[in-house]
Amino acid sequence: MQSVTRMTRLSVNVNKIALLRNSRSLGIPSVTRAADIALRAGAHGITVHPRPDARHIRAADVHELSQLLKQWPNAEFNIEGNPFEPPLLELAQSVRPQQCTLVPDDPAAFTSDHGWDLLRHGDRLRPLIADLHAMGIRVSLFMDPLPEAMIIATAIGADRVELYTEPYARAFGTADEAETVARYAAAARSAQAAGLEVNAGHDLNQINLPLFLSAVPGIAEVSIGHALIADALESGLAATVEAYLRAMEQTPS
Repeated sequence: MQSVTRMTRLSVNVNKIALLRNSRSLGIPSVTRAADIALRAGAHGITVHPRPDARHIRAADVHELSQLLKQWPNAEFNIEGNPFEPPLLELAQSVRPQQCTLVPDDPAAFTSDHGWDLLRHGDRLRPLIADLHAMGIRVSLFMDPLPEAMIIATAIGADRVELYTEPYARAFGTADEAETVARYAAAARSAQAAGLEVNAGHDLNQINLPLFLSAVPGIAEVSIGHALIADALESGLAATVEAYLRAMEQTPS
């Protein structure tokens, strides 16, 4: 039987929309409006990463996005976060997203910056993964590209791993690129051999994404937020300035 190549799905992370909104009290930009635009443009899902300090995504956003996604039955909702810190498990139990990505970030961390040490945390994660499975939620573990760790991820019950790709992004275009790409490819093959599907995310962008997807086999999903939102600002800025100029021309005399 001929194998069928599976298309990589794009999940748009809307954290940066919430971060901008939270800088004022006007409720704009709208997180749900941004998610709807992304889905209408063809995105396959929406990702959020609520943190205990609610510095960007808030609990209300998670509930509103869950309601929005009911209008998109083929799209997936992915909630990321540290399962040992609130509010991840509480939100997961309430809205039942298709996927939870468990990330070992410290509450004070600026952004996620490393994957799980499963030798240290695997036993604590195992019952939480089982709880999420009982809710009907797929579980992905945020992981560094370590081939030897993938069998442990399977053993504690994970369905997927998300490869932490900031090291790849830093190596892209440098003398370290080939070696780094080979490391990610080896980790992906190891994960798949262990029965896991493979996601990827962190600092992927339009420039470095094609090489990653061509060199690393079988990526099921990429989650992209910061670069995508930055690109959207640039791509849409000229049209928005023109729209404001048109609005000014319509000012009653």
